[in-house]
Amino acid sequence: MAGKIPTQFIDDLLNRIDVVDVINRRVPLKKAGRDFQARCPFHDEKTPSFTVSQQKQFYHCFGCGAHGSAIGFLMEYENLGFVEAVEELAHAAGLEVPREAGYDQGPDLRPLYDLMEDAARFYRHQLKNHPNAELAIDYLKSRGLSGEIAAAFGIGYAPPGWDNLLTTLGKDTSAVSKLLECGLTQEGESKGYDRFRDRIIFPIRDRRGRTIGFGGRTIGDEKPKYLNSPETALFHKGRELYGLYEARKANAKIARLLVVEGYMDVAALAQHGILNAVATLGTATTHDHLELIFRTCPEVVFCFDGDRAGRDAAWKALLTSLPLMRDGREVKFLFLPQGEDPDTQIRKEGADAFNARMEQAQPLSKFLFQQLTDQVQMESIDGRAKLAQLASPLLEKLPSGVFRRMMFQHLEEVVGIRDGHLDKGVQQKDQNRQRSVVSSGKQQRPTPIRMAIALLLDCPHLYTIADSVEKDWQKWDAPGISILKQLLEIIRSQPTLNKAALLERWRDTEHFNHLNKLANYGFDLPGMDQEAELRDALLKLNAQFHKNSRPQPGNLRPSELSDDLLNELKRRYPGTLSQDEQ
Repeated sequence: MAGKIPTQFIDDLLNRIDVVDVINRRVPLKKAGRDFQARCPFHDEKTPSFTVSQQKQFYHCFGCGAHGSAIGFLMEYENLGFVEAVEELAHAAGLEVPREAGYDQGPDLRPLYDLMEDAARFYRHQLKNHPNAELAIDYLKSRGLSGEIAAAFGIGYAPPGWDNLLTTLGKDTSAVSKLLECGLTQEGESKGYDRFRDRIIFPIRDRRGRTIGFGGRTIGDEKPKYLNSPETALFHKGRELYGLYEARKANAKIARLLVVEGYMDVAALAQHGILNAVATLGTATTHDHLELIFRTCPEVVFCFDGDRAGRDAAWKALLTSLPLMRDGREVKFLFLPQGEDPDTQIRKEGADAFNARMEQAQPLSKFLFQQLTDQVQMESIDGRAKLAQLASPLLEKLPSGVFRRMMFQHLEEVVGIRDGHLDKGVQQKDQNRQRSVVSSGKQQRPTPIRMAIALLLDCPHLYTIADSVEKDWQKWDAPGISILKQLLEIIRSQPTLNKAALLERWRDTEHFNHLNKLANYGFDLPGMDQEAELRDALLKLNAQFHKNSRPQPGNLRPSELSDDLLNELKRRYPGTLSQDEQ
């Protein structure tokens, strides 16, 4: 996958972005000497062991061993693939990700994106110019929407008739086929017909602002009231949120997102200055929706009607949220008066009162325990035991961290158990993990070849040391030698590459996992002389090469060695040479 993106672009991207900024937007960092620190987002810890080096553009946790570049951080923290992480960083840097020729990139989706933009323009034009659009405009005005808000969200109109869009954009067989592929038309007896007819149109945009689908609302009483684009190569309703692009465009930094049910709710809230609302697209909140939200901000407020259906929907959202509740993330629930939605409520009471409701939204912890305690008799031992039985499997879904521990502690207090036994299984897992971390955390001195590779990854400027030492080791056909040679070639050709960029050069190779482990070795210990360590490792490689290349093991011929190497071997490794040759 990585090979599809030119290596030079990855180098330039990592040189342009700052890993400190990337991580700090998701995990607040504090300056600690020349580096930055935080409590690790990947494991539970009380004191910070997560370090970010601006010089190396690399992060490393001394507790759990997590480490990598800005790309690696996004992949691990936001559960992204390599290409998705690169595209996320590139978009933030205002860059377009190129693709190398000669690779199978799958279908080219650019014509489909272009067609969707043409359709969006068509619908906007119809809202301004079609005679029947007056009813649509009157409806939008009756809901309190101004022309500015309609323009900000790109709202348009699909006129009545079976083939207005098809006739306008379907100029040839290929265009007709693409309209069908984008879900803009449906198959019929001849060329097909328009999917959206006599509806107010809401374009659905991805995080980069590209139109990927549409939602259409009827003006009268036709069914269905809302009609969305079908699943296409561009549009997957379980992964997209209406209004997210507009929210990100309107806010330099988003502290929280409000999740509502419909397009009109998002637009109505924006009309009153609440510019952080998004809507799911006719489906319950999914894992992908929440990951998308938490990539944007640390807090989400779900807004529902206060009736039984609203609380059932909220419970489903809670269950989806539990596995994603890392420390620092918040999920809350706002229940409106029965029969009200955000559109009607904000028009009734105004933005200040609605914002006050958001501030008083119910935290996930309170909603969860409230729902469960309503199902049992808390006055009896049996009821409290039932509560523990109901709650424990749900809390087990929470990732390790402070929030999980506090949720179990609260359950124990409510139930009346003080010994922490409810979380016994979790404690055992944590103990096993900690033993593993302690064991793996004891750095064993690497072999010479591993030491040389790890040193050059960590300190690329040391390549000049390698050039000053005899290069006999390069003739050796031993594991790792070819990697070390390639690594030196890369650094010589581009001596300004940092540790992060060097490691990313290997991501799409069979050697990446091995090099990634070596990158975890620390060389910032007080008193460590990196130059001497590298010279020593290379001298040992030379010695091992000559020892293994001789006709009889145990003898090295001084005539085959330089004076410098011969003297160094005598001093460091007595016995390497045969007695008569010393």
